[in-house]
Amino acid sequence: MSAVRKATVLLSLGLAAVSAACHAAPAHRPLRLEPCELRSAGGLSLVKAECGHLSVPEDPARPAARQISLAVAVVPAISTVSRPDPLVVLAGGPGEAATAFYASIAPAFALIHRDRAIVLVDQRGTGGSNALECGPGADDAGPPTVAQIAAETERCLKRLRKHARVRFYTTGLAVQDLERVRAALGYRRIDLYGSSYGTVVAQAYIRRYPTRVRSVILDGVVPPQVPIGVMSSIDAQRAVLRIFAACARRSACRGRFGDPEQVYRHVREALAAHPVRVTLADPGGRPRRLEFTNYQLGQVLRLASYTPQLAALLPLDLHEAAAGDFGPLAGQFELIDRVYGNAIAEGMNNTVVCSEDVPFYHVTAALRARMSRTFLGAAPIRDLQEVCKLWPHGPVAADFHAPLHSDVPALLLSGGNDPITPPRYAALAARGFTHSLSLVIPGFGHGQLLDPCMDRVMAQFVRRASSAGLDTACLRKLRPMPFFLTPNGPGP
Repeated sequence: MSAVRKATVLLSLGLAAVSAACHAAPAHRPLRLEPCELRSAGGLSLVKAECGHLSVPEDPARPAARQISLAVAVVPAISTVSRPDPLVVLAGGPGEAATAFYASIAPAFALIHRDRAIVLVDQRGTGGSNALECGPGADDAGPPTVAQIAAETERCLKRLRKHARVRFYTTGLAVQDLERVRAALGYRRIDLYGSSYGTVVAQAYIRRYPTRVRSVILDGVVPPQVPIGVMSSIDAQRAVLRIFAACARRSACRGRFGDPEQVYRHVREALAAHPVRVTLADPGGRPRRLEFTNYQLGQVLRLASYTPQLAALLPLDLHEAAAGDFGPLAGQFELIDRVYGNAIAEGMNNTVVCSEDVPFYHVTAALRARMSRTFLGAAPIRDLQEVCKLWPHGPVAADFHAPLHSDVPALLLSGGNDPITPPRYAALAARGFTHSLSLVIPGFGHGQLLDPCMDRVMAQFVRRASSAGLDTACLRKLRPMPFFLTPNGPGP
């Protein structure tokens, strides 16, 4: 994965837009479904479903012009007596395909799936819906230059212009697409689950079609008022420092590693003075040489703060690096390519971010100075702004960034150490819901879907379409994975 892609995809979660032309109710169209199989991005998970395609205009103002085909999948309820309203699962990114996302985490919805169908729509520009994939670019070893960013952006646009007008791949148009699918499938109302950027899509849909939504779960919440990305460096720094502090509070972890924050700063200073050459074995067993710098370290730190499992390894990996072995950290950096390299449609991500986030940034000199003191620094913001100078912008509705006011029952989920959508975002979004419950899981990262017992909480909420009296006692027992004291695992 090129450094440009890492800068744009790993930093951003886009806020969405919708043009005035998209507000009218779409025409109903038939949708035929046939048996199919859904596969996760890595191909390791498989789910049986019923799939079809719905043709929609790329530009709603020109319905007779180019049509795009939306990939739609329905996973029928297990029970023969199913509920009339399905759960629509909205993926993150921006740029992740809902079908691949669901295939990778389907067990988390098993309790809901017992008596309720699961509906998946690959958002326009992702997966099977005319994906805006830039293809392999230059594999830059370090942070990209302005010239590299421009060259990669132009290369991607040239590739995508053959089958898409990229400005018509915003969230607002995706919301209209979703309403078309609902009507074509014949559902009167739907329940929504949105993950990360999917929370943007969910709230945008509620704003446009409030009577069509029975309940909503927002996991890793983005409030409409916040353009995501501008605070990412600062929030990521806070999350990592909280991980270090948690290790320092545990006697076994502190006894093994000392103060992890001091170790981290020592490693940063050492890399600033002399980058380290690391040799790794790729999956085929062949050696791969990597120059490890503070740029690679920054990507690893941010990735580690996303999940408790990776956070549990961070003090050990930094300790090994301080002793001269950068192999574990370099291995984590390679993992970024394998996990995210093909999971996100970069072009769709760029359209959302450049239309709906970057134009609303207000980066003062003081804020840029704060960013420069973090492990990500201010460069990611610069990189996004450089991409967006060249990338076509879609229209943004005048009310999109206005607070949402809704009577739809809402369950909001946050991790206490979330580096991109911190709990304060959920608190802001919750003000817009008359009936809501916001849950924060201390010590956890971005996305609570796979947390132990969360499946029971979500199923209870969807079944009742109410947060009143919701039994969340099991969540109070949750603890993040203990820190690894050796490569063999945590201590006793």
